[in-house]
Amino acid sequence: MQPIKLNPHSKILVVKLADLGDVLTATPALRALRESYPQATIDLLLTHHTAPAMAHSRLVDNLIPSDNFRIFSPAEAFRLHRLKAGPALFRRIWRRYEAVVILHHLTLRSGALKYAAIAGASGANVVAGLAPPGKRGRFLTRAVPDEGFGARREVDYWLAVAGLLGAKTDDPSLELAVSSPDEAWAAQKLADINPTGPVVVVHPGSGGFSSARRWPASNFAAVADALARQGARIALVGRPGDGADAVSAAMNAPATDLTGQTTLHQLAALLQKADLFIGGDSGVTHVAAACGTPLVAIFGPTNASAWGPAGKNRRVLQATLPCGPCAYVGHRVGLRHGCQARTCLKLVAPQQVLRAARHLLNAPPPARPSESPPPDNVALPAASIPTAEILGVRVQAVTFEQTLQRIEAFIATRRPHQIATVNPEFVVAAQGDAVFRRIINRAALAFPDGTGLLKAARWLRQPPLPERIAGVDIVDALARLSAEKGYRLYFLGARPGIAEKAVAALKNRYPKMVVAGAFAGSPRAADEDEIVSRIQAARPDVVLVAYGAPHQDKWIARNMNRLPAGVLIGVGGAFDFISGAVRRAPVWMRRAGLEWVYRFAQQPSRWRRMWNAVPRFVWLAQKERLRQKFSQRH
Repeated sequence: MQPIKLNPHSKILVVKLADLGDVLTATPALRALRESYPQATIDLLLTHHTAPAMAHSRLVDNLIPSDNFRIFSPAEAFRLHRLKAGPALFRRIWRRYEAVVILHHLTLRSGALKYAAIAGASGANVVAGLAPPGKRGRFLTRAVPDEGFGARREVDYWLAVAGLLGAKTDDPSLELAVSSPDEAWAAQKLADINPTGPVVVVHPGSGGFSSARRWPASNFAAVADALARQGARIALVGRPGDGADAVSAAMNAPATDLTGQTTLHQLAALLQKADLFIGGDSGVTHVAAACGTPLVAIFGPTNASAWGPAGKNRRVLQATLPCGPCAYVGHRVGLRHGCQARTCLKLVAPQQVLRAARHLLNAPPPARPSESPPPDNVALPAASIPTAEILGVRVQAVTFEQTLQRIEAFIATRRPHQIATVNPEFVVAAQGDAVFRRIINRAALAFPDGTGLLKAARWLRQPPLPERIAGVDIVDALARLSAEKGYRLYFLGARPGIAEKAVAALKNRYPKMVVAGAFAGSPRAADEDEIVSRIQAARPDVVLVAYGAPHQDKWIARNMNRLPAGVLIGVGGAFDFISGAVRRAPVWMRRAGLEWVYRFAQQPSRWRRMWNAVPRFVWLAQKERLRQKFSQRH
C-alpha cells in the first residue's frame, strides 16, 4: 500500500495500551512520526503504569493515560471505575484527530472492537494499523498485513505502520529519556557500590503479567557468583516480588540489592552506566536495550523473534524446542503463561549465560545499538518426501517400509528425532491448539495413522497418502528390528504395569529384543525430571511414549533434546493392544477402515471423544473442500 502524506500541522493519535516493554518497542515508530512531522501534534494513548516511561520524551506532545480500554474479559469492561473513566476519555479524544496510528496486533475480536471504537471516537479520516487475515481489521483505512507474531520484530511492525503515513527514521533504536537529576543519582549510587571492576545489573523478574518467564533464581545466583569471582560488582534491581531476595539468598558473593529503591528513570540512568545487564523477558530488559547497555536476555515460552532485543552487544538465549515458543506465535496468543513444566527455561544453562556475559564484558560496545533482526531460533530441514497438508496439519506420504527406513536412518544419526502418528483426532485437536499443530508440523516424520486422512487428502487435492500406518504395527516392527539389529527400546507411559506387559508380549514374539527400560510415569511437569533421568541412564535408541495425544507429543517436544535417543515416537494406545489389555479389531475391519468402530465397541467410554473428533473432522474437511472449489471459480 502506497504511503500518504498528512498535513504538516495534523493532530495524530498513537494508541499503545500495553506494558512497559511494548511501549518502548513503539518508540522508533514515534521517532519516525516526529522526524517526518515535526510541526504535528502527536498524542499517545497508553496505560497509567507505562506513562512514566514517556514522561520526558521529546517524541510526543501529550500523554493520555487510560486503563479503561485495557481489558482482558467482558466482566472487566463493566467494572465501576472503567465505566466512570470511559466518558472522560471519549470527551478528550472526541473528533480531535486527523489520523490514528494503532500499534497493536488485532489478535482478539474484543481488541479489534476496542480499537475500532477509539478510532471512531477520534473522528480521524486516516486509521493505520496491522491487518490480520480475515475481516477483523476492516475499520483500518491504511494497513500493513499482519504476518503473525515473530514474522517481523515488533519494532519493525510499528515502523511499517508509521510508514503508511510517510514517516521514516534512520534510527530504529529504542528510546527512554533520562533527566540530569536521575543521572546524578546513578553516579552517586555507583560511588556507593565502589566498583573496582565491571558493574553487572541483574533483574530476575518478568513483570507482573506472567511469572512463567522467570529463569530460576538459583541459576541467576550461579552466574552472578561466577562473575563476582572475576571481579564484577553485582547489583540486583526490580520490584518487590521479582525474586531478587531469592537470588541474594542463593549467592555466596555480596550483592547490592536495589529492589524497590529506584524509580523507572533512576533505573534507566543506572543501566546507562552499567557494564552489563542480565535478565529475562521483561520490561526492564527493554529499558536496558533502550539505554544501549550490553545485555543477556533469557527467553522461555514467549517469542524472542518478536520481542528479543537485537544488536551486536545483545545476546538472546532461548532453547530450541519443537513446541517453542508457545506464547504469541502466528496469529494466536497461545499459552500466555507457558506450560507447567517450564522445560524451555531449564534448558538454558547457567554456563550458556556466563559465556555470553563474559564475551560482552570483554567486547567493546558499538557506538550506537544496531537493530538488525535476530536469527530464527528454529532451523528445520526441508522434507525430502511428498507432504499433504490437511487443515493446516502436515502429513508425509510414506509407506510402512519407507517409515521404517527413515526411523533406522534417524537412529544412525544419534540425534533426537520426533515422530508423530497423526489421525483425525490429532487434526481436530490441532485446530484449537497452535502449539500441538506446530509440534506435528515440525516433527521429523508425521505419518498417517487413520484412514480418514487418506480420504481427506483426496478430497483436498493433496499429494496422495499411500496407506494407513498404525502406531501399534510400527511398535511391533521396531521390536523385530531390535531383535535383529540390537536397537535399544524404552517403553514409557500407559497405565501402571501395561508397559511391562507389552514388553513381555513382544519378548515372546522376539526373544532377542533389547529392552532399555519400561516405566509408566506420567506427563505431569512434576515427574518430568525423574523420567528424563531414568531414560538418560538407560541410553535407549528409541523411546516409545504412550501418554495419548497431545500429552505424549508435547512431552517429547519438551524433552527430546535432553535424551540420548535417536527416535522418540508417540504411540497412543499401542501398549494396551500389545499387552492384551484392549483387543484389536480383526484384520478385515482394519483393512476396511473400521477399526475405530471396533474400538468404540470395546471402549464405550471413548464415545464423547470420538463424537467430538470424527464427525467434526469430516465436516471441517468438506468445508475446506467447498472453500477451495469456490476460490477456484472466483
